[in-house]
Amino acid sequence: MKLYFSPASPYVRKVMVVAHEKGVVDRIELLGSAANPVNRDKTIVASNPSGKVPTMLLDDGSAIYDSRVICAYVDAQAASPVLVPTEGNERFAVMTLEALADSILDAALLARYEKIMRPEALYWADWHRGQMEKIDSGLDALQTTWLSHLQGPLSMGSIAAACTLGYLDFRFPDKDWRSAHPGLAAWFKTVSERPSMQATMPKG
Repeated sequence: MKLYFSPASPYVRKVMVVAHEKGVVDRIELLGSAANPVNRDKTIVASNPSGKVPTMLLDDGSAIYDSRVICAYVDAQAASPVLVPTEGNERFAVMTLEALADSILDAALLARYEKIMRPEALYWADWHRGQMEKIDSGLDALQTTWLSHLQGPLSMGSIAAACTLGYLDFRFPDKDWRSAHPGLAAWFKTVSERPSMQATMPKG
């Protein structure tokens, strides 16, 4: 398996955390990229029309994307631990939690792009505020609805949530999300000590 990656991408981090947890990280070759939301990396575009990371190339030369699909593929490479239940309501709970975490990440990226990439004269404050509100409501849901799930066995959903919170700390260091979400903060402190999380700390 070959993976187009960026060392700062939270979506790439999701994939690599899963790979560490499943014990298959040594089977993944990392391919450098110049992924950018404006000037796309044509090398990635050749395999993934969106030009986004992560994009994975399989042994037969085919490509899979986005992070949820790649994480599911990596998860299937080893029997344990089970990160997505195979049936029942718990399966869809894990998938929904992952989707929630990804929606927070999507909003965080859009907010960041609005601040650092949009020309200052075109900055849209209401757009930025709207994305930050999505982050806050998502964090509220993690605290009130999903905390007991997060505190249970590690799952694809809890990995996504951990990578989301890590990204907020990395790119929004002035955002104090912990004060209003003490249970979530305590959980994140614990899960961050896992070797898979330590090995995938973002850079850049």
